[in-house]
Amino acid sequence: MLGTGAKIHIASTKQALVIVFFTLLTASKSYADLAGSAHDFTRFAGMTQNICIICHTPHNANTTVPNSPLWNHAVTSATFTPYQGTLHATPGQPTGISKLCYSCHDGTVAIDSYGGQVGTWYLADSLGTNLNNHHPLSFVYDSQLAVADGSLFDPDSHLTPLGGTIAQDLLRGGRMECVSCHDVHNRYNNPGLLRIRNTYSALCLTCHDM
Repeated sequence: MLGTGAKIHIASTKQALVIVFFTLLTASKSYADLAGSAHDFTRFAGMTQNICIICHTPHNANTTVPNSPLWNHAVTSATFTPYQGTLHATPGQPTGISKLCYSCHDGTVAIDSYGGQVGTWYLADSLGTNLNNHHPLSFVYDSQLAVADGSLFDPDSHLTPLGGTIAQDLLRGGRMECVSCHDVHNRYNNPGLLRIRNTYSALCLTCHDM
């Protein structure tokens, strides 16, 4: 007959198996969403065994890059021309997550520059280093900016289609970044890797009060 300790052990084992199952299920879903998307780079190298390695690695990761778990890709060192249009914020050089995005999208770093190797595959339609023709990024978007601008929603109170506020769902560290609009892992399965479908400008109108 099993004692109380054995019953507890069996229950703990079952709980652990459930946790492992759902962890694997979640990981599989993320992989499935990324596979075939614009950020599935296996098509360049035929790396069917590892779809994540161009950006992330479980071993020998670059831990000096902030906000980038297990980072594996070369980081751009380019100097950018920031957005200079009419704006109540002051965009500077891409920072944080946006700098990681530009580590492929600026056209100065090859897609396959990962794991310490220097790659040779560059994006044919890179955004370049002149950001004056693109949406401004890496600036603080807060209630004060919304008031000063007059046509922006308050990020601390205005809700998005994702269920939370602009600050909760779209901003990173209170800043507008590339990932405010784009979901690099394609979890939402929207065209253009968008976090919110832009039908009838829905994404734009999430922040802009027109």
